Amino acid sequence: MDKEKNQLTFIPGFKPDINIKETSYIVFYDGKLMINKTQENAEYIFNDLPPYFLESSHKQQHLGSLHQRNCKIIGLRDIPEALDNFEFVSVRSLFGQITEAELLMAGRANQIITWATTHHFCGKCGTPTENKPDELAIICPNCSTTYYPTISPAIIVAIVKDGKILLGHSARFKGKFYSVLAGFLEIGETFEQCVAREVKEEAGVNIKNIKYFGSQPWPFPSSMMVGFTAEWDSGDIVLHDEELDDAGWFSPDDMPNTPGTYSIAGRLIEWFKQTHS
Repeated sequence: MDKEKNQLTFIPGFKPDINIKETSYIVFYDGKLMINKTQENAEYIFNDLPPYFLESSHKQQHLGSLHQRNCKIIGLRDIPEALDNFEFVSVRSLFGQITEAELLMAGRANQIITWATTHHFCGKCGTPTENKPDELAIICPNCSTTYYPTISPAIIVAIVKDGKILLGHSARFKGKFYSVLAGFLEIGETFEQCVAREVKEEAGVNIKNIKYFGSQPWPFPSSMMVGFTAEWDSGDIVLHDEELDDAGWFSPDDMPNTPGTYSIAGRLIEWFKQTHS
């Protein structure tokens, strides 16, 4: 995107402004974002699309007003044969290539269109669904069942013991990449209970003094990461499940490869470095 577009003028909304005639598009296929690969930067907001995109089978949602244009999200069901200079990439792969505001908007669009394309039919009666005109929701025209965007709460926690932080290596990570522990909230749990349970399940240690740190939308595709800090209370590291294949205590001057501060994981680790150096 050019410098002018980097200054996003974005207002979220669930239906187009009838007074605005121009439209911009953000396009996804199978959870991946379409970009213009001829650009030096990853351009993913298009003021025009080749006709075959809109003529192909797709799901459509309104995202809001962007640069005084209505912005629509297109969820393709099939990739058109002619892609010209376009390619599809994961939103996560764009970390560091686009601004935080652009990243957040792309993530919002990803979450909305993923929800919409996975609710094409009513889960109760099987009827094709429709967009609800008065809110961001999908409704079944047959049985009136309403579906709202799903958000899956997850916790992430920095645990400190004697000036060291607990970091783990996930079996899913490529290379020697370590991060703080995380996991999903279960039904009936408080966030604090979830933090204690996940740490015990993944690393075998007990913790105390759990404190809220911050949060970050994590639309891969539909999570909300809620961050905490905590102190080690008792127990040695024992890996109980298949989430982690390695874990250890690391001092600020002896850190492995960790996430950047674009993520709440990176910000938790940076908090540790600043407060324990």
